[in-house]
Amino acid sequence: MLERLKNIFGTNNNMTFLDHIESLRWHIIRSVLVLCVVTGVMFFYNDFVFNTVLFGPTKPTFYTYHALRHLSRVFHLGIDINMNPNINLINTVMAGQLMMSIWGTFIAALIVTIPYILWELWRFIKPALKEKELKSARGFVAISSLLFLTGALFSYYIIVPWTVTFLSSFRMSGAVVQNFIDVRSYISMVTTLVLWSGVIFELPVVSYILTSIGIISPAFLKKYRRHAAVVILVVAALIAPPDVASQVIVSIPLFILFEVSIFVAKYAERKKRLKTS
Repeated sequence: MLERLKNIFGTNNNMTFLDHIESLRWHIIRSVLVLCVVTGVMFFYNDFVFNTVLFGPTKPTFYTYHALRHLSRVFHLGIDINMNPNINLINTVMAGQLMMSIWGTFIAALIVTIPYILWELWRFIKPALKEKELKSARGFVAISSLLFLTGALFSYYIIVPWTVTFLSSFRMSGAVVQNFIDVRSYISMVTTLVLWSGVIFELPVVSYILTSIGIISPAFLKKYRRHAAVVILVVAALIAPPDVASQVIVSIPLFILFEVSIFVAKYAERKKRLKTS
């Protein structure tokens, strides 16, 4: 690992340490500029970003609710699926709507810009890799972007609707206490769930990298599989509503991701052995 860091920040390719820092600075500047431009564009079209995307799970016409009702009819489940959050969003701060408009469009832009940010990261690391390493790392940007966007979409269409429906319909004392939800609380919850789900879905890529530099191994992941199962259940309990069905729906993809990470770690370890043999 230290050798790899030396290759990245060292004096390879006739570049000094300061040259590498300067290169990194420009990669960061370009990423920030693209993020700002996308944020500005989304802020201009904030009606679509908020009414259609961010506030979509608050409407009974949302795709997930429609799909569940359709599945119930097709498979004759006999279940009256009426997922209608019926949320009353309010704003209690003078500049609350303005700040949430900026924050919401920024997070939406960040999610959309992740592939470009990963590409800039790849461009910075690429010169430090050897020819064989370049071949094995080919597709890093595409795979990482696909995993992140898959996690974000899974959260948006599965986790968020169940969470919104459960929390908006939960009553601790019948109809005595009414829910009037602060728009900041709602947007914060949605963006946090979507963003962190995208990050969690990067687990196979992290497993490949850590195995390649010798920090973990397939044997290590197998040894702590039961511990990982407990962690997955805890994570599912944190990001899903507190009912068994929702937590099972969330935990299953996480279990699959962990098993895929073990497979990816085996692949990375096999490639290391071939290089050293």
